[in-house]
Formats: sequence, C-alpha cells, structure tokens
Amino acid sequence: MAIDPSEAMAAGPLTPARTRPAVVRGRGDTIAAYVALTKPRIIELLLVTTVPAMLLAAQGLPDLRIALGTLLGGTLAAAGANTMNSYLDRDIDKVMHRTGARPLATGVIPPRNAMVFGWALSFAAIAVLLLLTNPVAAALGALAIALYVVIYTLLLKRRTPQNIVWGGAAGCMPVLIGWSAVTGSLAWPPVVLFLIVFFWTPPHYWPLSLRYKADYAAANVPMLPVVSNPGVVARRIVRYSWVMVAMSLVLIPVASMSIVYSSVAVVLGALFLWEAYALERRVGTSRLNPMRLFHGSITYLSLLFLAVGIDPFLHFLG
Repeated sequence: MAIDPSEAMAAGPLTPARTRPAVVRGRGDTIAAYVALTKPRIIELLLVTTVPAMLLAAQGLPDLRIALGTLLGGTLAAAGANTMNSYLDRDIDKVMHRTGARPLATGVIPPRNAMVFGWALSFAAIAVLLLLTNPVAAALGALAIALYVVIYTLLLKRRTPQNIVWGGAAGCMPVLIGWSAVTGSLAWPPVVLFLIVFFWTPPHYWPLSLRYKADYAAANVPMLPVVSNPGVVARRIVRYSWVMVAMSLVLIPVASMSIVYSSVAVVLGALFLWEAYALERRVGTSRLNPMRLFHGSITYLSLLFLAVGIDPFLHFLG
C-alpha cells in the first residue's frame, strides 16, 4: 500500500547530518575535492555503455580520433552534469549520511566555484564533441547535460517518486552519443540500447534507495521506497526487470547479434530476474539486503555491454 507523499515530506526543514569539517591540507587535496565533485564512479559506468555502442556502430574498431573525442567529450559532459548536480543538491547532501562527506557538503569547495567548474566542463564537453566528432553527437551531449541537470535534478528529483524513471533518461544518452559519433546519425540499434539502460535504471537505483530510505526521507526526497512500502517497490523492480531483459533480447534481431551476445543476454537476464524475485521474496524478513541486487545490477550491465562490444568481432559465428 502506497504512503501519501505528503506524509513522507512532512519531516520539516532539512537538518544537517553529522557533516565532516572542511579540511584542505594542500593543492592535492583541493584537486581531489574537485575530482570528487564530478563523481568519477558514475562516469566509469557511463563509459561502460559508450565504448560498446561505438564498437557496434563501427562493426569493429572506430576511427581513433572519433573514439578518443567521444570518450573525452563524454567524460567532460558527465563530469559537468555531475558537478552541477552536486551544486544544486548541496543542501540534500548535508542532510544525508551517505553524501555528507562530499566537497560541497563539507564546505571544502565554495558553491560558486563548483558552479563555474560545472559550466566550464559542460561547455568544454560540447566543444570537444563538436570538434572531434560531429554536430549530432555534440547536440546529444548537450541534451544529456540538460536532462540530468534540469529535468532530473531541478524538476523531478524533489517532486515525484518517478524521478529516477524519467530523470534516468540522462544516463541512457551515452549509447546514443557513442553511436552517432561514429555514424553521424541514429538508428534502431542505439534506440534499443537506450531502452535497455532506461529500464535497467529503476531496478538498479531503487534497491539503493531502499537501503538509504531514511536518508532520503530526512532530506525530503520522495524516492519510491520513501513513499511506498518495500513490497510495492519490489514488485515494480520485477516489472522493470522483465522489460529490461526483453529489450536486451530485442537487440538480437534488430542489430543482427551473434550467438555469443544472444547466449550472454539470456543467461544474464535469467540471473537478474532470479535476483529480482529473490528480493521480492525477502520483503518482510530481516534479510532484505537490497544492496545485493544493486551491486548485481552493475555486474549485469557491465557484462551485457561487454558482450555488445565483443559481438561485432564474432559475426563468423553466425
């Protein structure tokens, strides 16, 4: 049974958690703080989907200049968007124990500096994509930044439990950027790749939200686990997981994938669904352990896209 969002949001004003004091020992610490603003681990996951999309588009190795330009531009775009997200969410980060050590939450970096840094990274990203790839990839890079900063962070995150569903579209953009950088256009294969990541995002993020439900509630962020009970969340995770697996199989005829990708998609899909149903079965017990599915989802996406990247070199297998 869903809980009224207004009840979850009635906790009152944001109250800072135990925020670590701002201590900067030297230039190295300052540089490390700026790097932390960009959320490097998120960037790594985005690149995991970009490279295979380029390999699939090129049906082999893409032009080196285009590949390097796409990776550099994509990294800068993600870094810029993440930095501006950190700037806009600095009040939330101060409240949540999980994010209380971030540079803006601790005061290591002044907010104005962070915003300027985010804008600089974003403009640099668009310039790199435009100069080293093509206008289509550059436009998609700009759209990805806007989706994450404006649509997700500003408009959806604090207003609706569907925030991660529609706002998560920003995290799907790297496959479109990678494909268009190589081909100069879009086609059905990158659209299917987009949909795989789109339907993967809720089963990936909702388990994390289950684990840190109290954090999000304290910060007045209406994540689905905050406004609904674990049973509702688990059932939705299962539904999205089924659609995600279906999309991974749709790619087989759409992109003429070989038996290697097809086998990997079937096996990984079955394992993911097993874990999703296992989470649903653990609801109401002391063994919910949602982080098991969270970490498993990262492994799933990494291995699936590894298979996507390898597949163009294996067409002789049929």
